[in-house]
Amino acid sequence: MIKIQISRNSAGEITGFAVNGHANTAPHGRDIVCAGVAALTQTAVLGLERQLNREFTLDIAGGKLVLELEKPPDALTEAILETMLLGLTEIAKVSSNSVRIAEHRR
Repeated sequence: MIKIQISRNSAGEITGFAVNGHANTAPHGRDIVCAGVAALTQTAVLGLERQLNREFTLDIAGGKLVLELEKPPDALTEAILETMLLGLTEIAKVSSNSVRIAEHRR
C-alpha cells in the first residue's frame, strides 16, 4: 500500500508531504498506480524547485519521498501542492486498496 501524509499549517495550507510504500497492483516497473503517484509527487517537487525556486528539505532515501517547505507557502506554492493532492486523491478513489491519504495540521 502507498501511504501519503499531507501536512498542513493552522491556516490549512500544505507545508509538506510524505509518500512511502508500493501499490503492488502489477510487477515492479509496470505498476501504473505507483507510476501515477510518482509522476504527481515528483512533478510537484520539480515545480517548487525549478519554477518557484522554493526552499525545502527533501528525503528520497529507501523508497520514500518526504518534502517539507522551509517557509510558509505562497499562493503559487499552494497551487502546485493542492493540484498534486487533487491528482493523488483521484488515484486513491480508483485504487482505494492500494493508496491511502491522511492529512494532519500543525
